[in-house]
Amino acid sequence: MQKRGLFIVLEGLDRSGKSSQCKNILNFFAQKEMAAELINFPNRETQTGKMIDGYLKNSDTKLGDEVVHLLYSTNRWEMKEYILETINSGTHIVCDRYAYSGVAYTHAKGLDFDWCVAPDKGLPHPDLVLFVNTTAEEISKRAGFGDERYEKTEFQEKVYSAFIKMKDVEPHWHDIEGGSATIEEIESRITEKISETLESYSSGEDLPTNLFQ
Repeated sequence: MQKRGLFIVLEGLDRSGKSSQCKNILNFFAQKEMAAELINFPNRETQTGKMIDGYLKNSDTKLGDEVVHLLYSTNRWEMKEYILETINSGTHIVCDRYAYSGVAYTHAKGLDFDWCVAPDKGLPHPDLVLFVNTTAEEISKRAGFGDERYEKTEFQEKVYSAFIKMKDVEPHWHDIEGGSATIEEIESRITEKISETLESYSSGEDLPTNLFQ
């Protein structure tokens, strides 16, 4: 039986460095001669993704918070079969943001946590969720902060608090200290967790589709 791939998600505040770490993970797998692919959410190439892209880049675009949340969720559902097919082919997936970001950002706007979780119930469940733990104060000092709609310190503080709630609903959640750590230290902590998961996961079993259930 062919081994399935791992589904690894990186989460964190805007400008937390997770996107750079996603690329480092791809290099980690390449060095081990393992197939791996990077996907991003929102996927701005799909129909819903193009709408989301316009919304994020244009502060004059007005959409209700519920509408925006459901757009993001739909964007993830559009990729469900692709994720499963890729994983089942034996390729690892490294995912830059997933449903956890969707819940955190909408809950930070004041919407009920359980309501935010509901649309994503039943999506593919990651084997490993790595949260690059940096505070809003730390990321506000980084280059480029403020370029997009949600990059405001006060709002990012609320997002951070919402992310912390995820520990109670996600058994595969791991904090990776990112604030005072160097890029190399963060990379080392991440690859250590991935190595542990590679040794322990049930590669013969299908990836569960029971997110938030």
